[in-house]
Amino acid sequence: MISENSNLKISLKTSTPKNGAGANQKIVIVNYGAGNIQSIKFAVRRLGEEAILSSDPDEIIAADKVIFPGVGEASSAMKMLRSTGLDKIIPNLTQPVLGVCLGMQLMCESTEEGNTTGLGIFDTKVVKFNNGLKVPQIGWNKIFNLKSELFEGVNENDYIYLVHSYYIPECTETIATTEYGVEYTSAIQKGNFYGVQFHPEKSSSAGEKILENFLKLVV
Repeated sequence: MISENSNLKISLKTSTPKNGAGANQKIVIVNYGAGNIQSIKFAVRRLGEEAILSSDPDEIIAADKVIFPGVGEASSAMKMLRSTGLDKIIPNLTQPVLGVCLGMQLMCESTEEGNTTGLGIFDTKVVKFNNGLKVPQIGWNKIFNLKSELFEGVNENDYIYLVHSYYIPECTETIATTEYGVEYTSAIQKGNFYGVQFHPEKSSSAGEKILENFLKLVV
């Protein structure tokens, strides 16, 4: 079901205090004006943890876990990151980082949306769906080809919730796949950086498990 990746530098904690997540963690959701951050904060709370919303570089650097959300348009979001200096901070973080939706796309080299240069964490480009299907893709779809501890306890072909018009093609860093006219990357990982195209906070039990697994990751 889930294959091992020998290159992973992250592992799940063996003990699971506080409803499965790590107790007394500092969890920061990056607040840069381009994210559905409250719903992610509430999802973290349901797992027995508290997250803070912050754009302060010192708080983000000191966090045990960083969640980098995003909803909106890529070029505007990158302008906001550059205006706060977070475009330099985020790529150099060493703790587990999870990009969500647009957040994941901004972690790539570039995106066709607004011909925008991204943070360059993932060695791939984001492209627009061009297969005659309705965009944005809105609603439930399946994830498969699961290859990471991020999906521990998640089943092949479980459903997750997506809203997007742009996607990452499959690449060497892909750790989960979804099909919408073409098979594309619905989750990606490089070192301590993870990204999911879907919204785990809106993806029912599968999304909750994925978020819980992220909160249990340790360097």
